[in-house]
Amino acid sequence: MESRIHKEPKGWCIQVIAGGVLGSPISHSLSPLLHKTMYEYLGIGATYSAFEVHSGQLQHFLDNEGSSLNSISLTMPLKEEALLVADSVSDIARKIQSGNTLSKRDGLWNLTSTDVEGFSHALNSHGQDARGQVLVIGAGATARAVVAACDGVSQGVTVIHRNPARELAIRNSGFSLVIDFIEWDASIDFNEFDLIVNTTPGETASIFVDQVSKTSSTFFEVLYNPWPTTMLSKWRNSGGYGIDGLDLLIHQAISQVEIFASRSVDRIQVAKILRAVGEKALA
Repeated sequence: MESRIHKEPKGWCIQVIAGGVLGSPISHSLSPLLHKTMYEYLGIGATYSAFEVHSGQLQHFLDNEGSSLNSISLTMPLKEEALLVADSVSDIARKIQSGNTLSKRDGLWNLTSTDVEGFSHALNSHGQDARGQVLVIGAGATARAVVAACDGVSQGVTVIHRNPARELAIRNSGFSLVIDFIEWDASIDFNEFDLIVNTTPGETASIFVDQVSKTSSTFFEVLYNPWPTTMLSKWRNSGGYGIDGLDLLIHQAISQVEIFASRSVDRIQVAKILRAVGEKALA
């Protein structure tokens, strides 16, 4: 069947990418669909599959089943473990103590993170920014990426979390920021913040849904599964602006492909194509 995706004009160097996304659970991931769509559009020869890899198994996978790969996307629970197995680690991955992108060059695995710039691009694609007061729900790897994106940009960041042991890593992700921490069971006035970012899994943040009232602030939900989350739906119904996790997935994936293919991509055009493909898959 003829592809409905209009490919870029020919003339680019064809490059073979042997890639995949690793994590657990992984069956719900849209990464294979998005990456394959991009490679087809860009005229790049590539394979890209999903691999179920549990915590503690990354090194074994790279040495065995993954030894033929050269381009790997990482999701939970492997983003922190990757720091221990990579041959080199970028400054941004070291800063946030997390990496989502492994690329093999000369037999060595290089680790970086596209979550930081992916978040910024996704936010900017909606005409939004992080210059005001930001509330981050959660304190894991994705939260650290969000804090790093706010570093040098935001007036201040407040993090609501359940684990005080994660505070130091959060602070290290935003050296120039004034960062406050509040406990998970605190009462929140969301209207004190210009941007609220939920980084917790599943419906964890729905505990706060009854605290959402009429608002004009922006809510960024990093998840695309469930679609949409209870918090995102409530936010939009309360008059606020909502951004879903599909945009984050799209923009971090575009940055990954730029690394894997060693070339720039027309981000606006590709994001538009991927958004349509992703929405259809989630419908």
